[in-house]
Amino acid sequence: MTVTSVTSTSTSTASSSTVGQGLGSLDQGDFLKLMTAQMQQQDPFDPVDQKEMLAQMAQFSQLAGTTEMADTLKTISSQLDTLVSAQTATQQAVTALTAATDSQAAA
Repeated sequence: MTVTSVTSTSTSTASSSTVGQGLGSLDQGDFLKLMTAQMQQQDPFDPVDQKEMLAQMAQFSQLAGTTEMADTLKTISSQLDTLVSAQTATQQAVTALTAATDSQAAA
């Protein structure tokens, strides 16, 4: 028995638009679509090796963790920028207040 794969035109159109954007634009949804398509198209008499499937799942988990960590680091960076700005403003206010106090004491 011969098993042939059938590809719809909408799938090929979506794939070509993703390729045009570059691999950097791929996300978790794209990975799940590819993995689902791979599972649907596999030969039932010669399935994908479970080790390969587990390796792909591990890579997916690692990618999700890395993405979450990057988002967390961006949030921390933004909060640190806000803190530095507040400290700079406070230091400028203290300097201005000290100068005003010194000028009043001299008069």
